[in-house]
Amino acid sequence: MRVIFAGTPAVAVPALAAVADSRHDLVAVVTRPDAPAGRGRGLARSPVGAWADEHGVEVLTPARPREPEFLDRLRELSPDCVPVVAYGALVPPVALEIPRHGWVNLHFSLLPAWRGAAPVQHAVLHGDELTGASVFQLEEGLDTGPVYGTLTDEIRPADTSGDLLARLAHSGAGLLVAVLDALADGTARAEPQPADGVTLAPKLTVDDARVRWTDPAFAVDRRIRACTPAPGPWTTFRGERVKLGPVTPATDAPALKPGELLVTKAEVLAGTATTPVRLGEVRAAGKRAMPATDWARGVRVSAGEEFA
Repeated sequence: MRVIFAGTPAVAVPALAAVADSRHDLVAVVTRPDAPAGRGRGLARSPVGAWADEHGVEVLTPARPREPEFLDRLRELSPDCVPVVAYGALVPPVALEIPRHGWVNLHFSLLPAWRGAAPVQHAVLHGDELTGASVFQLEEGLDTGPVYGTLTDEIRPADTSGDLLARLAHSGAGLLVAVLDALADGTARAEPQPADGVTLAPKLTVDDARVRWTDPAFAVDRRIRACTPAPGPWTTFRGERVKLGPVTPATDAPALKPGELLVTKAEVLAGTATTPVRLGEVRAAGKRAMPATDWARGVRVSAGEEFA
């Protein structure tokens, strides 16, 4: 089939590469327009766009996918299908109707669970033990279309959202190509999503990433892992914001008040509503990330000081 790939961030690149290596003809990619990035805030190509540039594939960057110029080019290219991974813009019905097989989306959850922009983060945050990926027919609703296929993956106790998303990006790439193959062969069958089990996964904000030390240790651990690497878990110390790496619940540690710090030569503990947690890395504003013991030694944490 003739396909146009739609996607934007780095997590979409494994699927893009898999589609390019498949039996299908990749004729173009659609991605979000170049955006400011880095300290200089210069315009930068999206990871999907950069991959396409490097491989000589045409790049389409409509500000909105309803633009007449984009729709005209889509018709000219005449794709049979548009596989999508984290494109990041609402696709209007007029664009959905152009390919013979429509747009098929790789989504990183077991639909109808965690519809929305941050399915992996919410799965980690809410303590799910099992997640996966789904390929479904894109339609006007938010991740509501019928599903062509799924795969499952166990969420490991130490998984961050970054860890889990990286695994699903690679395993999901194979699932997406398998669905394209089935569409080409006429064997694909899409099943409607069940009405029960719907949960929503809106994008996590910087406020969501603030550690709540009055939560129990397991919830503190989940929040930090869910927000790693983005939007980045944080707390405050002496009125200054500090970022935190993953922590470990410390069931063998002495009791501490929520947020209270206890520093030894070997570790730094922070109190929660239940047992403390052992800190991993700490990154103060303007500084590099460092082991918590090095950070505590540098700022000279006093007895009874707290994260807030």
